[in-house]
Amino acid sequence: MNKDQIEGKLKEVGGKIQEGAGKLVDSKEQQAKGLANQVEGKVQNAAGDVREAAEDAADRANRPRP
Repeated sequence: MNKDQIEGKLKEVGGKIQEGAGKLVDSKEQQAKGLANQVEGKVQNAAGDVREAAEDAADRANRPRP
């Protein structure tokens, strides 16, 4: 797991909390901000997945072959 994956998950969770708090206080603005944070977190998490896959592929390519 890399930094982007961790930060992305944290943004997703924070966004869900913010959205829920917005629903509790009937704040459309907070709900929208929470949803936006969730999307941002998912994008960052996906970027981390791509980065990790690229690093894994590079590691496999650099291994000595028998």
